[in-house]
Amino acid sequence: MLRNAQGFTLIELMIVVAIVGILAAISIPLYQGYLVNSQLNRTLGELGAYRSAFEVSLSESSAPDNEALGYVPSSLTNGAAIINIGVVNPDGSGHLEVTMGGTAHPNLTGVVIRYERTSTGAWSCVIDRSAASLWNPSYSPGHCLVL
Repeated sequence: MLRNAQGFTLIELMIVVAIVGILAAISIPLYQGYLVNSQLNRTLGELGAYRSAFEVSLSESSAPDNEALGYVPSSLTNGAAIINIGVVNPDGSGHLEVTMGGTAHPNLTGVVIRYERTSTGAWSCVIDRSAASLWNPSYSPGHCLVL
């Protein structure tokens, strides 16, 4: 009487494990890169939202402190409600600035994100990556100057 073999052979299982390992080796770094980019873009968006409140403070000739800006510290930054994120210079220029930390990816810890305002009211994005030793150039958003 012939007996039907059931199950997988050891070779078949080893091939499946090897394929899963290769897929994991490719997908995990890609996922980490997407995670870093999404956190960086989220922080840029949150900080950029305060530019209009900054302009309102300037038009009312008041200091753009955190209360006037409506600043709520993000979980991705080291910010605190008592540390002002906005600075105005006598000529009308200034900036909004936060430092990434908190629950941000370790590759972003120490990155300083700043929106700089010229005296004519033009805004530009600047990212200072000098304190982030694990920074990768692929993280750079296209619209920001990376120092």
